[in-house]
Amino acid sequence: MSYFTEAQSAEAVNARLGADIDPRLDRIMRSLVTHLHAFIKDVELTGEEWAKAIDFLTATGRICSAERQEFILLSDVLGASMLVDAINNRRPDKATQNTVLGPFHVAGAPVREIGESICLDGEGEACLFEGMVTDIAGRPVAGAEIDVWSDNADGFYDVQQPGVQPQWNNRGRFSQMLDATGRHPWRPAHTHFIVSAPGFDRLVTHTFVAGDAWLESDAVFGVKAPLIVDYEPTPDAATPWRCAFDFVLAPADA
Repeated sequence: MSYFTEAQSAEAVNARLGADIDPRLDRIMRSLVTHLHAFIKDVELTGEEWAKAIDFLTATGRICSAERQEFILLSDVLGASMLVDAINNRRPDKATQNTVLGPFHVAGAPVREIGESICLDGEGEACLFEGMVTDIAGRPVAGAEIDVWSDNADGFYDVQQPGVQPQWNNRGRFSQMLDATGRHPWRPAHTHFIVSAPGFDRLVTHTFVAGDAWLESDAVFGVKAPLIVDYEPTPDAATPWRCAFDFVLAPADA
């Protein structure tokens, strides 16, 4: 047994891992401890900085609720969410690309008819979304369900403004750290989608508005070029915008 020293800190901690733990957990924990200790040594973290980090994480946890997941936002702005997403959603070239789920999806949104509006507060300008759900050969996919959600005209999701926005508004089916690092909290205008169908990979994605000022500096690194689309004006005063986009699903075994 080796006692804890600065030089052998990671080795001392990893030596305490049990012999009979799950092999995958063993690999993850050994790597986590090794990289965490290497980081602390690399920056020579001070006691004050360590305490501030603990306070920051504690405050982040206190903000979290059943509707608001602030740790996902933290993961998003560090690029960790997009990296995990990229590793776990490698798809054929023709398939629509995945991007981050984000912290504001709420399961159980009401089922709506095709063409029905999801805007319940009457704010903002309506946009008609059109398109198909196909496989990578271009064939229509039967039984596809599209779960869609978006923020309101002021940039907030319904769960961020309980009592201000109607529940399920714009649905169907950033932080102190950013200020300290000189980064903005903004995302380019987008709409979220989850597209699922039997026999196909579940697709979690957005469409982004072409020409948006924040496309190249998305706070959560979620923009991918194939997901940038044109939102076109229409002569219809009731629905002044139109967006056409086809979702292409990869087979579940791809």
